[in-house]
Amino acid sequence: MNLAAPFLLFIGDVPDALAAKTAQGVVDWRPERCIGQNRLPGCGADLGIPDMSIADAVDAGAKTFVIGAVNAGGVLPPHWTSAILEALNAGMDVASGLHVKLESIPDILAAAEKNNCALHNLRHPKQSFETGKGTKRSGRRLLAVGTDCSVGKKYAALALERDMTAVGLKAEFCATGQTGILIADRGVALDAVVADFISGAAEWITPETDPNTWQVVEGQGSLFHPSFAGVTLGLLHGSQPDAFVVCHEPTRTTMRGVPTPLPSIQQVIDQTIAMGQLTNPEIRCVGICINTSALDESAAKKLLEDTGTAHDLPCIDPIRFGADRIVNELKRIYPEAA
Repeated sequence: MNLAAPFLLFIGDVPDALAAKTAQGVVDWRPERCIGQNRLPGCGADLGIPDMSIADAVDAGAKTFVIGAVNAGGVLPPHWTSAILEALNAGMDVASGLHVKLESIPDILAAAEKNNCALHNLRHPKQSFETGKGTKRSGRRLLAVGTDCSVGKKYAALALERDMTAVGLKAEFCATGQTGILIADRGVALDAVVADFISGAAEWITPETDPNTWQVVEGQGSLFHPSFAGVTLGLLHGSQPDAFVVCHEPTRTTMRGVPTPLPSIQQVIDQTIAMGQLTNPEIRCVGICINTSALDESAAKKLLEDTGTAHDLPCIDPIRFGADRIVNELKRIYPEAA
């Protein structure tokens, strides 16, 4: 998927930073594509880039109006439509990571056709998929899994790919969500795939490749989340990872959006191995990635050290301190791929 850059990132009036994580992900990993942010009154998020009106963004060269907000159910709030129409009437393409298709809203479709603008639905793949087969294929795969949704699985995967490549490993990031697609220009939003075909779509994302190439796969949801475990399990079976890292946010006590208690890191390790062995009997955990952004440096380092010791695994914050310890673990366990 090749979206015309630069982007004007629209985050509407979302209540907090997590609700703007799609836009924030693009800012963090593809800043050269981002010209500014467009917000409505009452917005509780700030991407840290200039606020711009649609007219000013177009004058500055913006090509695509990216709806960078997320919400439960992926719905488009009716009061956001006017901003989308303004962008289309100003000549910008529109890209959305929401579940609702842009062209399903008559006014948006009419404005796109009138102005010869493209509508990109990042969550709706144009290709069809087969059901998963579970057949062993060449290449190495590393999957990010989580104790919950929105704990940093995408960031961990991107940081691992970056640091693996930096030391000469062959690695490529495989996107499984709308933000990852915006970053990688390729992938499938698995949460929009019909359930029977999720594992097959995951196989498509991680095709047979060079035996010594690592496909670093963005995780989705959590095996323990009552809302999203189905997508998580399909991704696990389809990607058939050789290795996985557990991602965790240490300040939570319940799963995001539901009252279900948060599982322990060890529960996630055990369940991932038990479920993952169906398609890869050799699956193993190679590290833990903790999002320590809510902690000061001293507390963060102590938590990482204590957690690593408790699980006898490298434990890192890949954004704050780098991913070299897990990269070194991969090189130790899989020397043929180093």
